[in-house]
Amino acid sequence: MKILITTDLYTTATNGVVTSVRNLYEELTEKGHDVRILTLSEGKESYKINHVYFIKSASIGFIYPDVRMPLSYRSGLIQELIDWKPDVVHSQCEFFSFQFAQRIAKLTGAPIVHTYHTLYEQYVNYVLPGKYLGRQVVRQLSRMRLKKVAKVIAPTSKVEDTLRGYGVKADICVVPSGISLEQHHHRMSEEERAKKRQELGIPANNNVLLNLGRLGTEKNLGELLAFFAEALRYDSHLTFMIVGDGPDKENLEKQAKDLGISEQVIFTGMVNPEEVQNYYQLADVFVNASTSETQGLTYIEAAANGLPLLCRKDPCLNDVIQDGINGYEYTCCEEFEEYLKDILMNVEWRKTASEQSEKIAESFGKEHFVESVENIYEEVAV
Repeated sequence: MKILITTDLYTTATNGVVTSVRNLYEELTEKGHDVRILTLSEGKESYKINHVYFIKSASIGFIYPDVRMPLSYRSGLIQELIDWKPDVVHSQCEFFSFQFAQRIAKLTGAPIVHTYHTLYEQYVNYVLPGKYLGRQVVRQLSRMRLKKVAKVIAPTSKVEDTLRGYGVKADICVVPSGISLEQHHHRMSEEERAKKRQELGIPANNNVLLNLGRLGTEKNLGELLAFFAEALRYDSHLTFMIVGDGPDKENLEKQAKDLGISEQVIFTGMVNPEEVQNYYQLADVFVNASTSETQGLTYIEAAANGLPLLCRKDPCLNDVIQDGINGYEYTCCEEFEEYLKDILMNVEWRKTASEQSEKIAESFGKEHFVESVENIYEEVAV
């Protein structure tokens, strides 16, 4: 089968969209499909590298980091893809590359499958003043974009419910995005772990809380810093490691300083994606306060590395956290503190929770994800 994947993001960032696209490309290619990717370049030139087509673009990073827009919707590379005649077009983004997907699908007769990765209501404050206006724009855009697609893929039932609330009438399938579990099966030795923690300035007898991902206001990291400051009042042997970068980093560093906890908080910045499992394994518990996730692949990665999870309650966690089994979902500071105490004081429970987390993560392997998507392609391409 000839499969074209269109995406605004491919090399400019490491996030859920990029991970999903790369997993799809690798697994579908391995299965013998002819897969090509159409995305935006990082400069004002269009070019092709193997089966990846890059269309010239310009940065509009003033809206949000890594966001780019195409400088043209006409290109010899686009014509090449039209002449190639894909059997199905799989769109991954609702904005710029969706226009390419629509045009190619119209001229070739290929059906469009679209994965709705992002709940934009959490991001409109970067672009539009006023939450109400932003929500109306998001809902209208979503209805318009999805009106003519053959099938919509939602990573979780949370996304499906949101789209139905927007008035989207399209056929929706819930297919959780998968991760490459093999990478997260590799374990550091105790010696390597101790050495790496020492290099980062983590005291040997400290328990480490970890958050990993983009540092944006929608991730609600300010809440975690405030709750962590409260936790330090009853347990001074704690370190909070924040892995990643983003537009809110400077504000978060200032907040840590204002709270007087800068010595206990480590901002590592971006890390090599091939080494990300090592950072999970340096920690004792994964924490997250975001309610903007459609699925949250970092939750699954944390579980795959055997971490108990302590996260703000959210529907996207329904299949990831089993309360009291491999972690807890909190709704307020008091619950956060209570659950954190339980996790850190009960060493035997942590061992069991670690095993349960790894077991839960197994169901999110990329092989199962790609098989489900492949079945959808076959259904719509008939």
